[in-house]
Amino acid sequence: MSRHAITVHTETTADDNAVIGYDPPLRTYFIQAFEDPKTEQPVLWLGTNLEQYPTLPILAAALNARGYQIDGLTADIMADMGAEAPRPSSPSLVERYSWPLR
Repeated sequence: MSRHAITVHTETTADDNAVIGYDPPLRTYFIQAFEDPKTEQPVLWLGTNLEQYPTLPILAAALNARGYQIDGLTADIMADMGAEAPRPSSPSLVERYSWPLR
């Protein structure tokens, strides 16, 4: 799984500790930003479901639709994630045993 530091911002706030990456078992790009101080969980966390964001442009469109922008996403970061994305991964336990997703 790749994880890269970026900045995510809205019109009023920014998170310089945000991360973006690719999760091979879920076959999705993900982003985490704006940690809640009480729960220490990201307020913004996209890419938690199987094949939810199969391409980086789809993830970027979802962020834009929610009013978020990304800074610091370099060509090297995109190349690293892109190299990881086409690698086939084994089916998950859920997929192998046809367990229902909630």
